[in-house]
Amino acid sequence: MNKVKSKVNQRVDKKTDETIDKSLDKAEGKQQAEEPAKQTEEKEEPSSDAVTKESSLKNFSRYDFVPGEKIVYFDNFEQESLAELPVGWNTNGTGEVVTLDKYPGQWLRVHGPFVYLTGNQKEFTDSYTAEFDIIMQLKNNGWMYPEIKVGLFSSKDENTTDNNFLKGYTKYSATVATIYPGEFKSSKVDVSAWLDNKSYFKSEIKPFAALDQWYGQPIHVAIQVQKERFRIWINEEKLFDVPKGIPLNYIMNQLMFEIGHTNYSDAQYALYISNIKIATGKPDTRHKLVEEGKFSTTGILFNVNSATIKPESYGVLKEIAEVMKKNEDVRIKIIGHTDSDGSDAANLELSKKRATAVKTALAEEFGVSEERMNTDGKGETIPVADNKTKEGKSQNRRVEFIRQ
Repeated sequence: MNKVKSKVNQRVDKKTDETIDKSLDKAEGKQQAEEPAKQTEEKEEPSSDAVTKESSLKNFSRYDFVPGEKIVYFDNFEQESLAELPVGWNTNGTGEVVTLDKYPGQWLRVHGPFVYLTGNQKEFTDSYTAEFDIIMQLKNNGWMYPEIKVGLFSSKDENTTDNNFLKGYTKYSATVATIYPGEFKSSKVDVSAWLDNKSYFKSEIKPFAALDQWYGQPIHVAIQVQKERFRIWINEEKLFDVPKGIPLNYIMNQLMFEIGHTNYSDAQYALYISNIKIATGKPDTRHKLVEEGKFSTTGILFNVNSATIKPESYGVLKEIAEVMKKNEDVRIKIIGHTDSDGSDAANLELSKKRATAVKTALAEEFGVSEERMNTDGKGETIPVADNKTKEGKSQNRRVEFIRQ
């Protein structure tokens, strides 16, 4: 029996090693013969049951995050050169844009022990949200995994990507969440804040047992700031809600990532980041939909090339459903919109499918009567921002709700 058990364990370890090696080889450009994932919004429905399962809204049934209204910074690296650091970013180490064989889009591979500053140059105001996806390709070989810090800071009157902030992002004000990846449900998270380079707030370290079950697949991180209040979610779990976690003396204007030291070599682990979105303001869904008669959101997200709704859209859909339930006389038209990538006809068809998917989700997941909703799609024909910029394209990929 012991020999059988040992043989089974050897096969499991070998299979895991092969999976990680394949991902790392792809990231490092060792599989150039494979076609990179397409970046434009193509118009075919995926047939994979796995994709549908992963994207089930029920996975995020406790998720109440709602993104800001106006996008001030967006980056999914789709226009960046592979094997290079994204234009406008800064780091004190190395980083390169890559494609992955399992997940679409382009990703920034980050390394430790280095700091990464995004290309953002705009202020965040006093109410804003920040989101991104991260893949932690980790396999335990006995050493500690690198800490992953994600932080907001103010550069005051200095450039947001100045070299000084690679070593001193707490110079004015900063709030940083630190993720400590572990094994066997030992992962942890904490939050710290600084004002004028002095400690302003320090949380207790909070266990986060669920993290290691998501290694090797995209994890969605969302931050919401309302003046002093700081909240952070990882996938559906709200980890912190700190009433006074943001110093108000300076206006935040930068998102940073810092990867800690590890004894693992680059060939033994990998961390990838993409789909970064910073948006200001807090949408008043009820006022806009019921009183103004029109509500538009970029917070309902879809899988690439499809009308499958991503689970991190749950908070927005839930808020719309609650407005509909409390105002039973309200009927709405749901209209899908796309950016200008791809053909006009394909964009029009995709926008209609996505509007229908939203209607179905509101009916089946939240109990809104289908008779109160109809749908349409406008494709790329009614842009609200410049399709020549990343932020503009992201703002144009929206769902609109019109009171009838």
